[in-house]
Amino acid sequence: MRVALVTESVLPQVNGVTNSVLRVCEQMHRLGHEVLVVAPGDGPTTWAGARVVRTPSVPLPVYGDFRLARPWPGLAATLGQFRPDVVHLASPAVLGAQAAFTARRLGFPVVAVYQTNLAGFASPYGLSSAERAIWRWLRRVHGAAGRTLAPSRHAVLDLQRNGVQRVDRWARGVDLGRFHPLHRDTQLRSRLAPGGELIVGYVGRLAQEKQVELLVSLRGQPRTKLVIVGDGPRRQHLQRRLPEATFLGFQSGDQLAETFASLDVFVHTGPHETFCQAAQEALASGVPVVGPRAGGLLDLVEPGVTGQLFVPASGASLREQVGLLADPGVRERMAVEARRSVEGRGWDVIGDQLQQHYREVVSL
Repeated sequence: MRVALVTESVLPQVNGVTNSVLRVCEQMHRLGHEVLVVAPGDGPTTWAGARVVRTPSVPLPVYGDFRLARPWPGLAATLGQFRPDVVHLASPAVLGAQAAFTARRLGFPVVAVYQTNLAGFASPYGLSSAERAIWRWLRRVHGAAGRTLAPSRHAVLDLQRNGVQRVDRWARGVDLGRFHPLHRDTQLRSRLAPGGELIVGYVGRLAQEKQVELLVSLRGQPRTKLVIVGDGPRRQHLQRRLPEATFLGFQSGDQLAETFASLDVFVHTGPHETFCQAAQEALASGVPVVGPRAGGLLDLVEPGVTGQLFVPASGASLREQVGLLADPGVRERMAVEARRSVEGRGWDVIGDQLQQHYREVVSL
């Protein structure tokens, strides 16, 4: 099968969309399919056997290091020359929208993957009035697809409530070897919490829509050390608000895996996640998760079993739920269940599911 994968983001940009795109390339290569990636900006031109075609882009004002695609006149010729069996749109917005309409005009089947809650992100940036317009645009874009894949039950319902049709659930995989309790590092723990404190960690972008400021509610929690992994436009602000916290900056690969496994509790604060891959990586690492009772976290966290859920945007509720995990015996039991909850979610399983979605859309 020939797969044209059109994405708004790929390396060197690192985010959830990029991670999923890279894993899809690897899985399609494993399954023997030929993949062409079309992505904005400069960067690698190959990945896991896939050729990457780069398109013109401009920096996004809010994130200077994020490149936003511009309309590209060469897209139709590129797709026409490659002649894909299916066009995969990864979180379509600008380049993905152009690809959706172009593929429909050329007669190529389209699978759209919904991953970024663009409408939900509008409110934190003072653009709540734009939510309806964003949904109108998303309905048009996804309307050009034979199938839209959403990563969680909440995301499926959100799309359907807003008029998007032909929606199925397709979750995200996790690297069960890289993210594993065996990577817990006692020396790292000693450096982060020399007094043996409870290590509560956040991993993700330090951006406004993530509501990381809620972690301020954990200040003064007895015998607790707050560790923050990631970077973004809110980092300096957060360092001023959380002077006692340890900021480790951006991490990836084995270093990130060791940090995850060395936490006692993982906390996610943002309520707009369609899935929340960081939470799944924490679970795979044997770390209980505390997250908002919203979005993709509803699929990942079973309260009282693999973690706890707090009232979205409530610092008091977050503090209360983290406090419920102070008992080592509770955490030990949850750690076992956390790892067990993601068994069977390796990327090979998810890749096989995606291949089946492709085949079903191609056969329509």
